[in-house]
Formats: sequence, C-alpha cells, structure tokens
Amino acid sequence: MKIREAGVKIGALPTGRKNCITDVPNVKVGHVTLDFPIDDEGKDYACTGVTSILPHGGNLFKDKVTAASYVINGFGKTTGLVQLNELGLIESPIMLTNTFAIPAVTQGTLEFMLEHNPEIGDSTGTINIVAGECNDSYLNSIRLFPVKPDHAIEAIKKASNDTAEEGAIGAGKGMVCFGYKGGIGSSSRIVRADEQQIYTIGCLVLSNFGKKEEFQLNTYKIANNGLKDALSETADGSIIIVLATNAPLSDRQLQRVAKRCGIGLGRTGSHFSHGSGDIVIAFSTVNRYSHFTEHNIESRTFLREDHPLMNQIFTGAAEATEEAILNSLIQSVTTKGRNGRIVNGFQI
Repeated sequence: MKIREAGVKIGALPTGRKNCITDVPNVKVGHVTLDFPIDDEGKDYACTGVTSILPHGGNLFKDKVTAASYVINGFGKTTGLVQLNELGLIESPIMLTNTFAIPAVTQGTLEFMLEHNPEIGDSTGTINIVAGECNDSYLNSIRLFPVKPDHAIEAIKKASNDTAEEGAIGAGKGMVCFGYKGGIGSSSRIVRADEQQIYTIGCLVLSNFGKKEEFQLNTYKIANNGLKDALSETADGSIIIVLATNAPLSDRQLQRVAKRCGIGLGRTGSHFSHGSGDIVIAFSTVNRYSHFTEHNIESRTFLREDHPLMNQIFTGAAEATEEAILNSLIQSVTTKGRNGRIVNGFQI
C-alpha cells in the first residue's frame, strides 16, 4: 500500500501511472535482498541488500546520459560523484547498498560493465561506477560483509521497468527511518507546458534517517497507533535520493533540480543532521552521449531556464521526494535483524 491509498495526498501535481521512478521511460530498477542468519545462534544476521537503477536498458557506457549530483550533507561514502559532476554524465548503473558494501558493489558493477564492454581499460579509457550507501548496522551484521560482488551483478540483471518494489527490499532491507522500518520508496510527477511538452519526474529513495520525534506526523493527518513503538536509539542516519526525468535538462539544470529534493526531505522532518549523508543523484534520459564518435561538435536541446515549466519541475522534484520517503515507511514491514533486534513497520 502506498501513502496515497491511505488517503494522504502530497502536493498538487499529478503522479505517473505507476507513481514510481519507472514511470520515466526506459528507467529500470532491480533488487537483491539478503535475509538470513550468519551463525547458528542468530546473533549475526544478514539484513541488507543491493538496489540498481538503470537510466536505460541499453549499454550505459556506450550511451551515457546527462547527470549531476548534489550533496545536502556530506557524511556519506559514495563512489563516482567527483567525475559525475566534472563531466555531467553517468555511464554505469546507479547502485545502492550498505556502507561497508560499497567496495563489493562497485567491484561487481565494474565486472558486469567490463564483461559487456571489452574495450574498457584496453582500447579506450576506464569507467566511472556510481554507488551510494546508508548505514544499516542496527539490523545488519555489517562487519561481516554479507554483500558480495555477485549480488550487484544480480541486481543489475534483475532490473525491469515494472513498478519497483518498495520498503524493506534490496538496499532498503536493513534501513531505519524516524525510528520505524525505512528503506526503498518511490514516486513520480507529471509536468506539462502544453499537449506536446509533457514530462515525467521520478524519484527513488533509500531512507535511513531521522529520530521519531522529528517525524512530521501531524502534517499528514495520519492516525498511527504504533508511534510509541518507534526506536529512540537510532543514529543520525542518511538518505540517498535518485531523481530521473525525461525532460531535456543540462547537467547544470539537473543540479538545480536536485537541490529542490532537499525541500521534500525537510518537509518530512529532517534537518540534515551532522552525521547524515544526504545525497541526490539526478539524471535525464534524453540527450544521450555516445562514447564512440568522430564528431568534434555536439548539439543538444535544453529547456529554457525562465520557462514556467522549470518551476513545475522544481515543484515535482520536491513533491516526489517527500512522497517517496513516506512510501518507504508505509511499504516497509516489521523486520528482525542481528542480536534479535526488531524494527517495527509504520502501521496506520
């Protein structure tokens, strides 16, 4: 059940058909979830996973897409953002996982891309893998490295443009948000200038932030009998926000849009705490850039900066982020992890 099915409407813009990041044409999402005891006593437990977001289903190294990232608060461990912002391009799947799994997931993604592109590192340059993380160590035995490179490869292969699964799934399996079970959430918005100019904005979050007292529960007029069952000892936490659109935006424009995701995050109750890694990765699926070309001049079409449509896109980014966070809560179920710990799902 998504938050709208509970009678909570976020914002004024309409959602896409699936109300999901995969409403943006060609975008795919895949999950691999790890949920099993590591020792006989059950003290150590794998409660984690990997999530992949593919800007399109083709070869991302050969056909790159325009992209940008924005760091709201930088207490995070990512790969690939330096080159992403320098060149304004994404050339790999966007991978999400837990903090200590970034090396394994980066390796697995690299192995997948090398298999499909034998020229990388040989007859052409290297590749920039993009991966983001949140700390799931409350439920997951993070020190034992349950995520392996093969899990990243599997998540990529499982990616589809169906409605993405949400909640305690994939990278979201062990995450905690506002003291409740957090994880994967998604939402989308439709913006239009006229009957010809109609674009989709899709958002997927990995939510793992906030204390129970910070959650703006009354704002959404939700009756929640389980509020007292939220955890109180969780850390500052983090969130990774992935924003996709088929609007023709430059990397500079995408960074402007990415900043507006912080509005949606703040509306839920976050104040971007000291120990929080709040990071946005945004991309446009149009204006692909071929890795192999003999042309020395490229021509692209972008939206005018001062067109009213840009303000709609800003609004859509904020609304979709806010709703995706709420969906990550309402879609998650009560989950058991290491040391017998239990995090309750947000029940309304």
